[in-house]
Amino acid sequence: AFRGYDYIVGPSGSCVLHIKQHLHHEDETTAAQIRSRVYEFTEFLTDVLKVKTIDARFPHRVGLHQSCHGQRGLHLSQMSELVAEPFSKPEQLLNMVEGLQLARLDRKDECCGFGGTFCVFEESVSAKMGKDRVADHERQGVEVITGADMSCLMHLEGILKRQQSPIKVMHIAEILNGA
Repeated sequence: AFRGYDYIVGPSGSCVLHIKQHLHHEDETTAAQIRSRVYEFTEFLTDVLKVKTIDARFPHRVGLHQSCHGQRGLHLSQMSELVAEPFSKPEQLLNMVEGLQLARLDRKDECCGFGGTFCVFEESVSAKMGKDRVADHERQGVEVITGADMSCLMHLEGILKRQQSPIKVMHIAEILNGA
């Protein structure tokens, strides 16, 4: 389905990583070409389009959830366990949004516990990990949690709703679009 396109851009790091690592076809050359043209949304904006400014306004305190797939698989941000220069493609983009105040989390790259089937087979561990992530954002007084991975955001939003929290969850594309 994606053969004729120059770029394939996905809004979810875990889905993009899955395609990059696992897309195979009887014509392996075609599959390799498709894998090389698949980008996560923030990766596409920073690495391909090389966006330097964004005409968006979002006057809210925001917490950024760095997903494991995006961080460790797609290298959208630096892992804290490495002694290396810090970077974050999603954070770079959010810093271009007028009025947005990005909260500094205590553990900015901690897993939310979703992890695909992990949340099914280890439900209580997954829920506790998600609650820990939410608590970090709450301690920082955020109004919105954002990220580049829909599965993580869905997991965190479920926890927030069960806790009847006023914190909203928005995909980074919504904020960059000036929501």
